[in-house]
Amino acid sequence: MDTQQPAPERRARANGREAKRAARAARAGNSVPYITRAVPYYEVLTEEGLAIIERNADTILAEVGIEFREDPEALDILRAAGAEVTGELVKFPRGMCRSIVQASAPREFTQYARNPARNVRIGGGNTVFAPAYGSPFIRSLDEGRRYARLEDFQNFVKLAYMAPALHHSGGTIVEPVDLPVNKRHLDMVYSHLKYSDKPLMGSVTAPERAEDSVEMAKIALGADAYEADGKLKTMLISLINANSPMVFDSTMLGALKVYARANQATIVTPFILAGAMSPVTVAGTAAQTLAESLAGMTLAQLVNPGAPVVLGSFASSISMQSGAPTFGTPEPALVLYIMAALARRLGVPFRSGGSLCASKISDAQAAFESAQTLLPTCLAGVNFVLHTAGWLEGGLSMGYEKFIMDADQAGMMHTLLAGVDLSENGQAMDAIREVGPGKHFLGCSHTQANFETAFYRSPIADNNSVEQWEAEGALNTTQRANALWKKQLAEYQAPELDPAIDEALLDFVARKKNSMPDANY
Repeated sequence: MDTQQPAPERRARANGREAKRAARAARAGNSVPYITRAVPYYEVLTEEGLAIIERNADTILAEVGIEFREDPEALDILRAAGAEVTGELVKFPRGMCRSIVQASAPREFTQYARNPARNVRIGGGNTVFAPAYGSPFIRSLDEGRRYARLEDFQNFVKLAYMAPALHHSGGTIVEPVDLPVNKRHLDMVYSHLKYSDKPLMGSVTAPERAEDSVEMAKIALGADAYEADGKLKTMLISLINANSPMVFDSTMLGALKVYARANQATIVTPFILAGAMSPVTVAGTAAQTLAESLAGMTLAQLVNPGAPVVLGSFASSISMQSGAPTFGTPEPALVLYIMAALARRLGVPFRSGGSLCASKISDAQAAFESAQTLLPTCLAGVNFVLHTAGWLEGGLSMGYEKFIMDADQAGMMHTLLAGVDLSENGQAMDAIREVGPGKHFLGCSHTQANFETAFYRSPIADNNSVEQWEAEGALNTTQRANALWKKQLAEYQAPELDPAIDEALLDFVARKKNSMPDANY
């Protein structure tokens, strides 16, 4: 080392090295397995306000009750735990659900992927982005709107795998309607495991399909599917929707029990369009959401204490003129903020949010409604974000171009949630000393060391001059996104999968399909 250099020069060189290390770390961070937030949560209610919502949720559970339909086993389990069961209506003594959930549900848990580098930590200060879920249609600039096929499902799995801002492969990204309903779950789970090595969601459309999902995950992870004590690792997270208002049906209950017994995670989520499936007020919707989710999480803990559960909230509003769902409006954002705080108080992870919109195409309405959902999602502290990318038409359509646009916005949220760099390089005092008054920072050593990662770079936004934009075809954002998803699919390379595991998965799928006739149920 040249110890004869003046101190300012040595300091500048050292800071330059630090800046380059920070730049390399930032580039690596583009593919982090999940986000660990470094900014505070945004709160909209005081302690007193949150306590009112909790008290009202307990009143719903104790005085109104929750129906558990066509599941005698669930009713027996709840009765044995101390609930009052009349027919299919279950009433819970005040505090019963909260005490059961807090006694055994984990505050955080790891969901394991077949690639250990892709494992995600759900809960605490962590955020996991997953694609949209459940659309029967797709939309693209090339074909417009049509029913989704298995090829589309596989395309979106590949796109999610290649998106650095998305941490999860998701579940029913689209419904492949070219396959029989009773068999398509096998192709969907296999596609997730074949074309991605990120964690995934299991099927919930029947208990036996949940069982198939668990078995396929076990095949994919092999010996790594088990803890040292022989306990099955949490390899799947799955969506259990309450049939709001205040009903759980046998399909959801059956899947919940399968996953809980297998130590797999369930996201217990009331699906609410406020004004139709809950009161028109924010406080009333929040109280109902908490009550319904608490009831479902309680059953999961009674089935298997310690099984991972996530408090879910999907609360949108409706047009009081037409009855149509609306998205990106202020009231659902307030519900989201409240439910995130309530989940932290309860001590369980929280799911909500995404990039929701009612727009039919990737236009300005889609952009602002999605932004008005995604930003509250991140500020509130949502741990598992379903519907991060692709959502159109109130969830009826999955958009190819919208997926690319939403993934771009999710990348921006990575930077936002990382907070402010207060390291010596982040403070940039040497740059200010070097440049001084009246000059510019473009050529200074600090800028040169940091320019590659200084600011978030959108892959689809155009910031060039109007002359250059016109020379390149005067494309709008949707057209640029159209070109990008095609380029990504053309360049896709599948993650490594042991041929023996692939063969075992294909054999399982074939045997299961051969054991049942095609059916649309």
